Amino acid sequence: MKIVIGGQVEKKAIEGLIKELDSSIETSVKSDLDAAMAIKTGQADYYVGACHTGGGGALAMAIAMIGRDNCETVSMPGKQPQEEKVIEAVNAGKKAFGFTGDHMEKAVPMIINALKNKG
Repeated sequence: MKIVIGGQVEKKAIEGLIKELDSSIETSVKSDLDAAMAIKTGQADYYVGACHTGGGGALAMAIAMIGRDNCETVSMPGKQPQEEKVIEAVNAGKKAFGFTGDHMEKAVPMIINALKNKG
């Protein structure tokens, strides 16, 4: 599994979290444009990104490049990530996941576990 990390904040910390959860996952930190392009061209399987709102800077480029239907806002200020919603999004075929930087400790494990157990 190849995951690109875009968004506006916490890119290296997100990469570290992913590696802690599963060191076999190939990760790459990129600019938003390069990360979204990697998904569009099949160079990566999934995109994760964080910003302060969970959907703006985290997903704007991914939405523009691969379409809103392939993207999921996992958390927002005041709205914690919910595991069942993450699983639903993964099973629905979503490729890009955005969340707020302060929720990364919860959001990243939920996303990785859902991807690894995709139904």
